[in-house]
Amino acid sequence: MSNATQLLRFITAGSVDDGKSTLIGRLLHDSKSIFEDQLSAISKTSEKRGMASVDLSLLTDGLQAEREQGITIDVAYRYFATPRRKYIIGDTPGHEQYTRNMVTAASTANLVVILVDARKGVLTQTRRHTYLASLVGVPHVVLAVNKMDMVDYSEEVFNRIRGEYLRFATPLGIENVNCIPMSALNGDMVVDRGDRLNWYQGPALLELLDTIEIDHDVNTTDFRFPVQWICRPQTQEYHDFRGYMGRIEAGEVAVGDEITILPSGRTSKVKEIVTYNGNLQRAYAPQSVTLTLEDEIDISRGDMFVRGEAAPHVAKEFRAMLCWLSEAPLEKSRKYLVKHTTRTAKCLFSSIEHRVDVNTLDLHPVVDMLKMNDIAQVYIKVQQPLVFDSYDTDRATGSFIVIDEATNNTVAAGMIV
Repeated sequence: MSNATQLLRFITAGSVDDGKSTLIGRLLHDSKSIFEDQLSAISKTSEKRGMASVDLSLLTDGLQAEREQGITIDVAYRYFATPRRKYIIGDTPGHEQYTRNMVTAASTANLVVILVDARKGVLTQTRRHTYLASLVGVPHVVLAVNKMDMVDYSEEVFNRIRGEYLRFATPLGIENVNCIPMSALNGDMVVDRGDRLNWYQGPALLELLDTIEIDHDVNTTDFRFPVQWICRPQTQEYHDFRGYMGRIEAGEVAVGDEITILPSGRTSKVKEIVTYNGNLQRAYAPQSVTLTLEDEIDISRGDMFVRGEAAPHVAKEFRAMLCWLSEAPLEKSRKYLVKHTTRTAKCLFSSIEHRVDVNTLDLHPVVDMLKMNDIAQVYIKVQQPLVFDSYDTDRATGSFIVIDEATNNTVAAGMIV
């Protein structure tokens, strides 16, 4: 897939007032991705507040409560494009009480930009967001040492912060870290390089975003195809047609490939790969397709077609890291629903092994209840067998959500370990 057609999702994270919203505003402004009326509106607002220059953070801080407090509460999404790529940006909250917002935004991101105020260095919030990024498996991390204009663009300050951050991030298994000094307020090393950080020889932020490789972020080895729908058109032309619709979550498949249907374990061969634009000979993740098989097999929604040397797990119990999202606490005695890929099954929490303090990374042993924003390791039993991989192997088949049966609200998000 060429860079011209790739979509890169990234989020910004960091402590309160590190300049996340200003950074996104600068990206949008300097890449010519905002309309004149938007610029005019925030210019008038900035002037009313007595500011000498345009407050670019207003482009993302949309909630009234955020504008009044000067902080980001909800996840604000913005879209822009360059000649090389299309982008979706998520501006995530810095406060600990909005951990759930950070987790949900990071779960689909290819990259996270973690901002650090050059005057303050690595803070508790920096460590927390780095841990959350590692927890949800964000493949690429950019450490943006912002507000370099406040420390006279000092190379020594940048190197000190960079070293401290890498000493923390490396043990978490984060390998792909790029460190960039910048001033989002003045625009240095965001879109343009500027002329005040000549000692830094690496790419500016947008240059890095445009060129970083994300092809390998998808598992291209092991074929995984959760069946979403059984297609049986009631027309004379397609009277005998039986297709299995869904999205390829990992790997690839070709006409004639032998696949295994789980959890039944039956095997067959792919007869056709059907799309709205005609039949294909081969399809790849993350394409949505309809597959037909050479054999008539009893298959239903939630079954999974697989192929490859590394077989997924089929089990009614598994261990997972769980982020509790709901204001109502988890009750171990209650039954919940687990939605994993296209299968939904009733579940019970058989045990809560420990809770993670996201500020210190300390583990607090056995607890009986989880509150909003808590992260814990749990064991879950489900009524029907699930077909899954570990989250490290495949984010799609290794993740799930927990639903409250009574309210139908999503109360937790989990990563299978």
